[in-house]
Amino acid sequence: MASPVGETAVGQHPEPEDDPMQNAAEEEEEGESVGPAVSDDSSDESEDDEEAERLIREGFIVDDPDEDEDDDDDEKERRKRRKRRKKRHRRELSDDEDLEEDDLDLLEENTGASFSRSKHRLTRLRRARDSESPQPSSSKRKPAPALSDDDLDNDDLELPQVQDIHNIWDDERAAGGRDEDEDVDMDDMDNFIEYEDEEEPGDVLDEEAREERRRERRRIEKERRKAMGSRPELAGIDAGAWDEIYEVFGDGHDYDWALADDDEAVMEEEHGKPDMKYQDVFEPSEIRARLLTEDDDFIRAHDTPERMQLASSSLSTSSSLSLQNPLTENDLDDAASWVITRLSPLKEEVFFRPDGVWHKYLPDFVQAVTCALRFLFVAEFEVPYVWTHKRDYISYFNPTDLATRVEFLSLEDLWRVYTMGQKYRSLLERRKALDSLYSRLGVSDRYFEEEIRRRVESMEFVVDTTEWLGLKYREGKKQQFELHFHDDEEEQPETKKLKVPSRSSAYEVAKKSIVNKLAQGFGIQPHEVVLNVVSTNTAHFVEEQDLGPAAYAEQFVDPDPAKAQSAEELLRRARMIFSTELGKDPILRQEIRNVFKEEAQVSVLPTERGISKIAEHDPAFNFKYLHQKPVEDMLESSQFLSILSAEEKHLVTVSINIPANAKSAFERKLNEAFTSDSYSETAQAWNEERRRVIQETIEQHLIPVGVKWTREYLREEAEDLYCKQCASNLRNRVDVAPYRSKDLRPGDTPSVLAVSWGNGDPHKDDITLVFLDEAGRLREHTRIDNLLDDEPMDEFYDLMKRRNPNVIVVGGFSITTAELARSLKRRLGHEDPSEQHDGPIVHLESKGEDYPDTSVIYTYDQVARLYQNSKRAAEEFSALTPIARYCVGLARYVQSPLNEYAALGPDIIAITHGDANQQVSNDRLLTSLERVLVDTVNKVGVDINRAVTDSYYQHLLPFVCGLGPRKAQLLVKKIASMGGTLINRDQFIKNGLLTTNVFLNAAGFLRIMQSNDSIKPAKNRRDEDVDVPDPLDNTRIHPEDYELARKMATDALELDEEDIHEEHPSYVVSLIMQDEDNDKKLDELNLDDFAVNMYESNQDKKRYTLNVIRGELLKPFGELRSVFLKPSSWDILTMLTGETPQTLRIGLIVSVLVERVGTNVANVKLDSGIRGIINGAYVADEAAEPRHVLKKGQSIQGVVIEVKMDLSRDQFNVELSSRPADVSGGDAQFRLVKHDDFWNHAQYDRDVEMLARKKRAEVDRTRRVIKHPNFHNLNASQAEVYLDKQQRGDVVIRPSSKGANHLAVTWKVDDKLFQHIDVVEPNADLSGQTTGKLVVDNTHQFSDLDDLIVNHVQAMARKVEELMAHEKFKAGSEDELHLFLKNFVAANPAKSAYGFTLNRKRPGHFNLCFLANKNSTVQTWPVRVTPEAYYLFDTPAAGVPELCDAFKVRHLHESQNLAGGAHGGKTPYGARTPARTPAPGHATPGRMSIRNVPSRTPNPYGGASAVPGQTSYGLAPSGSTPAYGGHQTPGYGRPMPPPFAPPPPNVVASGMNPQRAAMIQKSSGWDSGPSRGW
Repeated sequence: MASPVGETAVGQHPEPEDDPMQNAAEEEEEGESVGPAVSDDSSDESEDDEEAERLIREGFIVDDPDEDEDDDDDEKERRKRRKRRKKRHRRELSDDEDLEEDDLDLLEENTGASFSRSKHRLTRLRRARDSESPQPSSSKRKPAPALSDDDLDNDDLELPQVQDIHNIWDDERAAGGRDEDEDVDMDDMDNFIEYEDEEEPGDVLDEEAREERRRERRRIEKERRKAMGSRPELAGIDAGAWDEIYEVFGDGHDYDWALADDDEAVMEEEHGKPDMKYQDVFEPSEIRARLLTEDDDFIRAHDTPERMQLASSSLSTSSSLSLQNPLTENDLDDAASWVITRLSPLKEEVFFRPDGVWHKYLPDFVQAVTCALRFLFVAEFEVPYVWTHKRDYISYFNPTDLATRVEFLSLEDLWRVYTMGQKYRSLLERRKALDSLYSRLGVSDRYFEEEIRRRVESMEFVVDTTEWLGLKYREGKKQQFELHFHDDEEEQPETKKLKVPSRSSAYEVAKKSIVNKLAQGFGIQPHEVVLNVVSTNTAHFVEEQDLGPAAYAEQFVDPDPAKAQSAEELLRRARMIFSTELGKDPILRQEIRNVFKEEAQVSVLPTERGISKIAEHDPAFNFKYLHQKPVEDMLESSQFLSILSAEEKHLVTVSINIPANAKSAFERKLNEAFTSDSYSETAQAWNEERRRVIQETIEQHLIPVGVKWTREYLREEAEDLYCKQCASNLRNRVDVAPYRSKDLRPGDTPSVLAVSWGNGDPHKDDITLVFLDEAGRLREHTRIDNLLDDEPMDEFYDLMKRRNPNVIVVGGFSITTAELARSLKRRLGHEDPSEQHDGPIVHLESKGEDYPDTSVIYTYDQVARLYQNSKRAAEEFSALTPIARYCVGLARYVQSPLNEYAALGPDIIAITHGDANQQVSNDRLLTSLERVLVDTVNKVGVDINRAVTDSYYQHLLPFVCGLGPRKAQLLVKKIASMGGTLINRDQFIKNGLLTTNVFLNAAGFLRIMQSNDSIKPAKNRRDEDVDVPDPLDNTRIHPEDYELARKMATDALELDEEDIHEEHPSYVVSLIMQDEDNDKKLDELNLDDFAVNMYESNQDKKRYTLNVIRGELLKPFGELRSVFLKPSSWDILTMLTGETPQTLRIGLIVSVLVERVGTNVANVKLDSGIRGIINGAYVADEAAEPRHVLKKGQSIQGVVIEVKMDLSRDQFNVELSSRPADVSGGDAQFRLVKHDDFWNHAQYDRDVEMLARKKRAEVDRTRRVIKHPNFHNLNASQAEVYLDKQQRGDVVIRPSSKGANHLAVTWKVDDKLFQHIDVVEPNADLSGQTTGKLVVDNTHQFSDLDDLIVNHVQAMARKVEELMAHEKFKAGSEDELHLFLKNFVAANPAKSAYGFTLNRKRPGHFNLCFLANKNSTVQTWPVRVTPEAYYLFDTPAAGVPELCDAFKVRHLHESQNLAGGAHGGKTPYGARTPARTPAPGHATPGRMSIRNVPSRTPNPYGGASAVPGQTSYGLAPSGSTPAYGGHQTPGYGRPMPPPFAPPPPNVVASGMNPQRAAMIQKSSGWDSGPSRGW
């Protein structure tokens, strides 16, 4: 609220008139209702008020605190304290954001006006607190002021700018930025003090005099402030004295805590509580849901149709504001040319082809499209307005050829023009942005200006051009956009920045090098090649080079050998530069897109997962092996959306390419534009280089661009087609009139009785009845038990007598609903009582002979099913059960399908309008569905007065042309504030209900119902300024055509103007409407001549409009929709049971329950509840009575023979066959999904065979079971997991993936190290649980599994243990051993070193690593472990000492025969340096035979033979008793020593018996042996 001080000051001392800025401030205050203290009459001013004001003004100045105070001084001090508290309160709000003092002084100098300073403005603006606009919501757009009702009427009111409104408290924030006791500069203090007596009303001062007086006051005030002394030493009291005073009396703030509450109370009293905004109460999501954001306010206030302001559908919850500029008249010709070529292939065929049917009307067609664009994007009229009121401008009209009628644009075409116009408008903005980018670059590019700019016809071209400019002028752009601001005068100190990785591409690096000059040697520029491609003849020729490519490139080789690159490498980089520039050219990219649009083919292959997941009965099987399907065939359906959906699930992969001939033709075209015609060797060599450039351009640049674009193009076209199909299905449902009984006129709303049995359970569910009257109001709701007993039937008949509904609608969730409908018809006397019926409800006594005309119907119930559990239903009918609400939905649908669908809002997409598997964005689908509702609502019209009072009917209002959810919401509120009723359409403008453009859009579709009295002749109404009814307001005639309607009525009645001079202008309209012969009188008018006269006089096309006017004068808002659509038999069966033609296809096998068995027939019931019959001939293969084969309650399988549906008798039956011969055959062939005509048969056959092999192998593997404690049915990875927690040497025997006669043995070598051995069982008994002879590597045989474990696996485990216990073994990785060897030799230069470590890449092997001297490199030799020996290459060694000796001998031999080998100059044959593969002959054991075969068990031997003369590897014979007894595998596992630590003498290896370890270990150390020995 405003301060009393400020009110008195303003009210008693107005500013002089010669100060325009002050006057403006006062006007702003008056416009915002300053307060009651401001009076227009100054005659009541008294001297007492002047004295009070003087005291108030003086209260701003701090006086000497030692003065004596009387009562007036007390009042003055209280006011001062309040002001200080207010200032302190304001200071807490925000920081200072005012204009600086120098800026205000400069403005006053140049304008001669006096500007209010921040403190002064605070006093005035503070009074506007109550009208403060709400804070803006999260939006980057500048907000628009919300307009009130009064604002719409006061056109001359000067509204503040948007930024002023939202900065309204900036001044008081600035005022709160200083402390009260702070020594402030007087330039600021001058603004704090209100010099209300600066100029007396009678004074006449010029600007200089006023400025002089102002300076004098500043000087006096500054001196007074100094005299007061803000510093103690200047006031005559030293600092010590002040300290003593503070110590005794305090600083005066000791009791502030006690006064705080009092201060707050005073503040609340002065200002009232802070304004509560809805942003403080609701969450942002709730604000958006209630349409209360800043963008919503802007949309409501802006005079543009709401849907034209949104970027998506108004039904979408995520709809956002679109701020695109409208088109201008200068843009229309280009827009029409762009839109026409993209309308439809049909338009191109009939208008543009010389042999087209309407080719001669092409200029008129272009003019029609131009007019449509002008109405839509310049005048901003919505599509329904153009279609209804401006159709003459989009149709053929020739005054000399009236017999010819051609409709250039249909309603669907008009929506297409609108969509294309939106895209063109976006393209136009992108064009402007592109031109702006080019101008900012500051370059002059002739190719861009003459060729590229004129070809910008698509968004893709704009993107390509932007990328091309960035590529070509990237360096210049970096320098161009190093921005410097005006306040960057001082050089900023350099701050250390983190080094970021370079983002330069290979092209940019090469472009900056000498290679760029080499690329110019191709003799032609890339853009010149493109111009040769797109032109009919060669416009640019290649400059020949004297040298060949290699010799020419040699000139650019760097003379520095360290930096030199070969000529071939330079040529490669030159080709890369040229191909990149050629591939980035936007014109050439457009050419490849055109090729893909005409020639592209789509292929699909299943992934490994999709091969098994997509079965033959899956819908995706249709395209599982799609092969080279042309693009034009893909556009005929929305199949591509299903393909993308399957790809998203990782079931298939999609590939797009062009045929080889199309690719070759395009490549040949590029070569012809690039190569030289000369036949010299040099020219041919350069041409070969150019061909390589073309190939690189096509493969690396153009083909990926074409593939990406084609994919997006197909997706958009498929989405458009799918949305179009959904919109068509919705139009069939909503563009229908209410159900019409015999006693109703077209368009009348029937009264409806809705009946439902729910799930149809007689023991649980009652029959619910709901009655809705003609106005859609719920009048009665009841429930009855059944339709058999007398008491419920009497209640039903009483309801029928009271309400007498026009129609009864039946619905439910089971097939028993059909029995309910059949029972109702019998009770109402619709059928012949003598007719025989099947079913449980029979022989009903009919008391309904009085209602034979009351129809019993079914209707679509998808909307009712959604409604029964919706929040809207709970709010409207909270007392009803869900079944009753379902009945309300059924009844409403019968009365108006349009209103039911419109009330769904965003939930309309929950109803399936097409294939449910399609993946289309909700916004896109909502836009298509919304357009159907908009078309239909505007065809029907909306009664605005009913919409204000009826919340259910109000759902239609947002779909009226020009309106939307926000504007409709505001319109209803404004009408309700006026009383809730409109009399005529003029009130929309007179009362500020609609803005001009929105009114023009909506006026013809908002009807105002007229009573019979309102259209009677009225006297003396022509010049009266009162609201009177107008019969034309209840017609589709637009107000701009009212005069035509009145003229037509006058001519039809043959009246003169003198006869109706004193009557209402529409008096003649009421007369013609009431005339019994109105159709005959109107038919006598020659409307065509009238239309020709209007066209010749003022070029108005009104032929169609005149016919509309004639129709409205006869039948205002006559019914134009088709008759009510009833569901078909299959639709009803699907609603009640869920069965579809696909699930009840003839030949399918279904499960049925036998209910009754007779002599010749058996009655059964399907799982869905449908009754079925099995005739005796179809019960068994041989003739038999059903009662001898079937029993009651038995579940059997039956084959569907026929589906019988008799809707007139409400009977749905299925005839089946249960013969074993029919059932045993299966129904797979009937469930198959037909594959596409473009099918990859070869790949399909290969995958089928692969699946069959996998299935056989799976069966074989899972079928084998062996009785042995170590056998487990595991795979390789599962076996490793199992052994991970076991000891070293433990074994798992498992099935092999190689076949049923193979076994796999997995044993644990070390932690995380396992060896897999392939074992062959030649005579495998797959049915038995034991094994026979076992063979490993075709040479080693074992009698059984125990023999294999003991004499093979455990023998190798002991060998591994023995080597790991040796002092030369190093635990850890090979790299760690290398490091140890290097450190050892570095510490002992005169010695060599070697050691062993496990080879973790080859389980069962060791690596022998050695370092000959400090100058050599570490070398690695492989050591293979077998049960009988260690093998160093092909040399066997029975034990570890023998292995060490074999190594030393071999190394000595290699050193003597290979020069330099001992010094590390060359790796000995068969060995390797680190990270290299052994030489041939020493490959990883078991790898060669199973390479590239996953999950195979490797052979550990690799072809090595056993040691001669040694039987069973030196151990006991195979038939001897195992040393460990039983079948248990001995364990060897103990924790390993930490890696890197060399094992000291007498240290036992992990998992080994100490006594055995002592016997194995030798006394030799790392440094034992000769002086340079190992």
